[in-house]
Amino acid sequence: MRALTIQPAGDRGRLVLSDVPEPSPADGELTVQAIALGICGTDRELATRAPRSPAPGRSGLILGHESLGRVLTAPAGSEFNTGDLVVGIVRRPDPVPCMFCAKGQFDLCENGRFTERGISGADGFGSERFLLEMDYAVRVDPALGLAGVLLEPTSVVAKAWEQLDRLVRRPYRRALVLGSGPIGLLAALLAQQRGMDVHVVDRVEQGPKPRQAHALNAVYHTRVDELTGTFDAVVECSGAFVAEAIRLTAPGGATCLVGGVDPISAGSVNLGELSRELMVHNKVIFGTVNSNRRHFEAAHVALQKADRNWLEGLLTDCVPLEEWRSAFDVGPEAIKSVIRFES
Repeated sequence: MRALTIQPAGDRGRLVLSDVPEPSPADGELTVQAIALGICGTDRELATRAPRSPAPGRSGLILGHESLGRVLTAPAGSEFNTGDLVVGIVRRPDPVPCMFCAKGQFDLCENGRFTERGISGADGFGSERFLLEMDYAVRVDPALGLAGVLLEPTSVVAKAWEQLDRLVRRPYRRALVLGSGPIGLLAALLAQQRGMDVHVVDRVEQGPKPRQAHALNAVYHTRVDELTGTFDAVVECSGAFVAEAIRLTAPGGATCLVGGVDPISAGSVNLGELSRELMVHNKVIFGTVNSNRRHFEAAHVALQKADRNWLEGLLTDCVPLEEWRSAFDVGPEAIKSVIRFES
């Protein structure tokens, strides 16, 4: 069968579509036929560097952590049936669990010896068929169709809003989302589902990004200096507006940094001013980049509530497996790239 595999090439990596052996399930594992694979910035970065933590016993790593597949075989007596749509949870806890991993909160692992499918230490979901442990499989509503591939990025956003719901100490009225990639627009979706007045900022002036924001009845801005007032909850998804995110957070509000932070943006944060903002105005700032089962399940509920056409509007670049390179070379107006394993 075919798989997208990162092979070491000197001090860098080389992503190739290669033949790999068919998977052989062990006890408690599902055999899954891949339907689609979402591609994000993490995948594009991994594809250019030699695997730092390849799959056990190999020099390479099968890429892919945003999955959608169909169950081919399931253990007898399991809760899964042939034909079920599933998505794989990405992280696996340390075999010698820390106090968080022992409670199923492996997204908070404090000893760093976890593995992540398609990222570090374990093959991902970028093959025509893959194995998935039942404990890390999330059943997907067939009504979501191809949009089920959005479950993993939505789980990261669901975790962000779970924390914002707990930390914001003022009435939820206004939400600010910085960045309108898939994470940003999904963050805006969950803000809209909370009944908030949503504002989205991105430098892209036209195309699907502003169109998707407007479809949520969000106000779309192309410059931060267009914003007025403060916001109860801020989700910074671009990595470029960290200082602005903190400044625009209302007293008693909270800011979540999702994903990476651009070094130039980080360098613009004055630690003295940051300390004053947090202490004097009772603001909270925190970050997240992963999720656990609870967040995947919350994400599934959020996607079921969303408009199906809107979700499909996020999938701007869908290509067959044979054209996989196109999913790694997209312009700034694109939102989500998806590699389809089935027509």
